[in-house]
Amino acid sequence: MKQLAAKLISNKKVKGNYWHCVIDAPFIAKKASPGQFLNIKLSDSFDPLLRRPFSIHNCSAKKVEILYEVLGKGTQILSQKKPGETLDIIGPIGKGFDYKAGSGQIIVAGGMGVAPLVFLAKVLAKSKPRVFLGARTKEQILCAKELKALGLYVEVSTDDGTAGFKGKITELLRNNISSGMIYACGPKAMLKAVAEFSSGLKIPAQLSLEEHMSCAIGVCLGCVVKTKAGLKRVCKEGPVFNAADLIW
Repeated sequence: MKQLAAKLISNKKVKGNYWHCVIDAPFIAKKASPGQFLNIKLSDSFDPLLRRPFSIHNCSAKKVEILYEVLGKGTQILSQKKPGETLDIIGPIGKGFDYKAGSGQIIVAGGMGVAPLVFLAKVLAKSKPRVFLGARTKEQILCAKELKALGLYVEVSTDDGTAGFKGKITELLRNNISSGMIYACGPKAMLKAVAEFSSGLKIPAQLSLEEHMSCAIGVCLGCVVKTKAGLKRVCKEGPVFNAADLIW
């Protein structure tokens, strides 16, 4: 983990409120592993006071990518940043996915939960993991084209049936999965359902949790979750946890 000044290479709207940016950060690109995140200072003033955490969406030799949704003041400020501007970044932070090349890997993303999973899919691409993308509507399905471009099998579910299977992503999993290793990120309700699904089949699952963070370096204890081994910090012991260890 290192604090550095990194130049913004591009910052473009994908669709709706979803944005994608590319940052020149060779140190982070070299050190990062799928599931880790960055903590970015978005203003030189005290408003907003806190940095904002962003999953590492992808990495190349010298560049780091993030995918984000404009929801509040912090992400609104980020969306207004122009190429050539400098960002104050800390990273890579956190415990990522414990992955191995092999067969039977299943990647499950709910909406913006796909943000850290494209990096994982890229690393595992030769193993041909199956990818399941879920969202409320077609407009909230992200990165399907990018994942298919890696040569991966991608299935989609939407709550309203506007794309792919109509229903929850866990329903789609029940119709298609009976074994393997699950890697998932998305809303808490979805992750809980994935944990219950994997437990029922007695297959392992690793979940990347989304929690509000203040310091993102393990000091403030603002992002703790309950586990069978006690309270754990999402920014330090996570954001990736074994599903079997979590208490919902």
